Amino acid sequence: MTEKTHASLAIPARETDQGHALPPRHREWRRAQIAIVIVLVLLLIGAIRTVVARMLNDHAVQAATTQNAKQYVNVEFPKQADGAGDTLLPGTLRGFVESPIYARSTGYLLHWYVDIGAHVKQGQLLADLDTPEIDQELAQAVAQREQTASSLVLAKSSLERWQQLRQRDAVSQQELDERQSTYNQDMANLDAADANVRRLRQLESFKRIVAPFAGVVTQRNVDVGDLIDAGSGTSRALFALAQSDPLRVYVQLPQAYAQGIADGQQVVVTQAELPEQQFHGSITHIAGAIDVPTRSLQIEVTLPNPDGKLRPGAYVQVALQAVAHARLLVPGNALLFRAEGPRLAVVDANGVVKLHKVLIAQDLGQTLEIESGIEPTDQVIVNPSDSVADGDHVVIAKPSGKQGATS
Repeated sequence: MTEKTHASLAIPARETDQGHALPPRHREWRRAQIAIVIVLVLLLIGAIRTVVARMLNDHAVQAATTQNAKQYVNVEFPKQADGAGDTLLPGTLRGFVESPIYARSTGYLLHWYVDIGAHVKQGQLLADLDTPEIDQELAQAVAQREQTASSLVLAKSSLERWQQLRQRDAVSQQELDERQSTYNQDMANLDAADANVRRLRQLESFKRIVAPFAGVVTQRNVDVGDLIDAGSGTSRALFALAQSDPLRVYVQLPQAYAQGIADGQQVVVTQAELPEQQFHGSITHIAGAIDVPTRSLQIEVTLPNPDGKLRPGAYVQVALQAVAHARLLVPGNALLFRAEGPRLAVVDANGVVKLHKVLIAQDLGQTLEIESGIEPTDQVIVNPSDSVADGDHVVIAKPSGKQGATS
């Protein structure tokens, strides 16, 4: 091939005018092969990088999905209730004997002798009433009794004479029977008149209002000149009287504690207005049935009050010892409400949720006193989701607090 041909095909000649020789063809081919290998290596590296990036991205997405699917919960161990089973219940102080004092006679209040806070003895005069109508009725009844007595004297004298005449057969037996009947009728009339006089005298005695028992006057609702109506229907009470030593304490005991009390059991009574003071009493009466609306049992505590520190009507707290079986306290926001009843979600060692049926002994506001259903070693989920169910896998987000107190 001539140089002209080489030039037309852009193939350099083996030798130039200056006498330099061109590179051999095999060397050019080797360089081309090296360039091709480099390009292929670069493409392979790019492909490997893309595949690795996709695999890493898939792993990252899968890890994020798994992480987001985990349910984190906070747990707490149940704590033992303070007081070794003592239970505080609200109670109301009442006088051992309490009674409103009403009038049995109608009249005007003439004078009163005691006011609120006065300590009175049984039979002590509290007030006087002016009862002119009853006085007149009594005077009339006495006069009628005297009239009946006079008629009886005449009937008796007539009967005795007719009996003598009958012995001489001067009168008939029928006439004697008539005199006897008149005498018997006058005797009955005299008995009725005596009964009426006694009734009115007793009614007149009620114008003196006296204390039916020893105690303290807690109310005085009348003043001098007030019109007093007899009876307790629509009329108002003149006084209210209460016996303050001993006192009665009425307590509504929840049904959960009803089986743990007995007559004679000792209790401790405290009042917020008397700090660091305790008053000891005993259970004297227990209602024989559970009150249906409140599901509670009424008990009565007799409480000595010799110094009068406690006043009838006051609000107190009654501590019943060894009544409650509930020992554990859990937060109030740990409770789950289900159709089957209250539940607590407990996490086991493998992170699996178990719903425990529990019996609530007492609601203390922020905490619940649990009688049965959980153990001190159970990890109770705090503020659980409403969708939590048996068998769910969860992760404890934070270390739980110290285990509940030991007994």
